[in-house]
Amino acid sequence: MNPAARTIQRVYLTLTLGNTVAASFIWGINTLFLLDAGLSNLEAFAANAFFTAGMVLFEVPTGVVADGWGRRVSFLLGTVTLAVSTYLYYVLWQVSAPFWMWAVVSVLLGLGFTFFSGAVEAWLVDALRFSGYEGGLESVLGRGQMVQGLAMLFGSVAGGVIAQATNLGVPFLLRVGVLLAMFAVAFGLMHDVGFSPERSTSPMRAVRTVLTASIDNGLKNRPVRYMMLAAPFSAGVGIYVFYALQPYLLTLFGDPKAYSIAGLAAAIVAGSQILGGWLAPHARGLFHKRTSVMILAGLMGAVILLVLGSTRVFWVALVLLALWAVVGSAATPVRQAYVNDMIPSKQRATVLSFDSLMGSSGGVVIQPLLGRGADLYGYPASLAMAGVIELIAVPFLVASRKQGAAADRASTLAAEPTTEGPAPETPRTT
Repeated sequence: MNPAARTIQRVYLTLTLGNTVAASFIWGINTLFLLDAGLSNLEAFAANAFFTAGMVLFEVPTGVVADGWGRRVSFLLGTVTLAVSTYLYYVLWQVSAPFWMWAVVSVLLGLGFTFFSGAVEAWLVDALRFSGYEGGLESVLGRGQMVQGLAMLFGSVAGGVIAQATNLGVPFLLRVGVLLAMFAVAFGLMHDVGFSPERSTSPMRAVRTVLTASIDNGLKNRPVRYMMLAAPFSAGVGIYVFYALQPYLLTLFGDPKAYSIAGLAAAIVAGSQILGGWLAPHARGLFHKRTSVMILAGLMGAVILLVLGSTRVFWVALVLLALWAVVGSAATPVRQAYVNDMIPSKQRATVLSFDSLMGSSGGVVIQPLLGRGADLYGYPASLAMAGVIELIAVPFLVASRKQGAAADRASTLAAEPTTEGPAPETPRTT
């Protein structure tokens, strides 16, 4: 890694660290926070579903912002939007607001996160290519995931301990403060290099141009399309399991007020992310194709969730949680590298945002569905159901593998792609 690439990596890791610390202050206690505000399990997970619905609604428009106005602008807008909407969440908790108000603010939270999704990753890949970096993306993205895990480890434990020492609202205020600090950091350090925004005298024309090209390089590119079709099942399950484990582990532990235990659960996921980020390039080296790693991870994750749904022992559940998180974390950088190697620079942020949109759409349906299952049959049954749903993603991963994309076999950062594997489909005329 040359000096320019090392600088790019340092900025990326700094942004990842700050953003994850801010976000993770509430990750360990979010479900408990919603239940404490008077919401039922169904309403709590429905509020989370509205959050993911906000991501679905705004993923592509904010991706177009990143590709049309710049990735730095998108990141700065995200810090401000997320800080404001997080503070509104705190206000709703104080006044025990009705569900419809939680739904509205949850959508705004989703908007805040969509400014980040795709933008930072697209900025990193383009800047690395511009700097002359020729190594594998898995190693850099794996380091990012390790930093993310460390930040989550600190933030989630701190959030749980602080909530227990004070109240459930204080971690939300801490998130607001850190986000405002990250605005200042990004303003000074993050600059678009290796990428020129699509500027036009007509904003609507620019939006249409970027969006059309993004669809051509996303859904119409067969290996990318199948990855996107798998996302609703794997991502939707992942979101539900992470938040459902908070009350479930407290039930197994036997103390519904032990908020630090909920923070511990999030910390275990964070530690697993660190290990998974380290394992990612090694796991990639064991297989000729990237899709092999993802298919194996999907099968293992589903089996672990089925077993997790059958245990009633607290410490066994913690071990299974850690194993589930390690498997998913090791596959994530591999998936990111695979998709990025098939996307041209000018549409990268929008395509990545659309990919995130597909994952979020699964959360919109799966979270309230499994939340209702938890109300009717209990958390163990809902976790077993989650394992079955995750299995649905595997055939789509197999279909992507069958397309024979060059990115599936790549081990270094690919040159700027034009078309990948089989040519993107074109509309048929009659």
